[in-house]
Amino acid sequence: MRIAIINGPNLNLLGKREPSIYGEQGFEAFLEQLKAIHPDIDILYRQSNWEGEIVDALQQEGFASDGIILNPGGYTHTSVAIGDAIAAIPAPVIEVHISNVHAREDFRKISHVSAKCRGTISGLGLQGYALAVEYLLRVRPQ
Repeated sequence: MRIAIINGPNLNLLGKREPSIYGEQGFEAFLEQLKAIHPDIDILYRQSNWEGEIVDALQQEGFASDGIILNPGGYTHTSVAIGDAIAAIPAPVIEVHISNVHAREDFRKISHVSAKCRGTISGLGLQGYALAVEYLLRVRPQ
């Protein structure tokens, strides 16, 4: 099984950026832990601060992967293009947000992505990615 994790802008700064909101662990360290728990899954990781690169990654992985875990970061609230890319691909997409976006600023309650995704996990820290992997394992194509 192949699962792609695609992270959007500023998520390359996890562990350094606002640790009171996003935690103190960097994503690469968490990813190694996730891969150790699931050695039988090919977990691909991509991060970009550029909207077009995220669209490209969705288009590529949407036809090559069994599922995608996407944290579009701030593009959640602004990018129609990312939402359209999700709608155009066959792989199920699980949207993950480290913080509870509904408990934050009002603009974060708007999403151009959520309605196109299979589901959304929000506010559970990095553990949200692990839960998304578990879901994708359960719905994997036979």
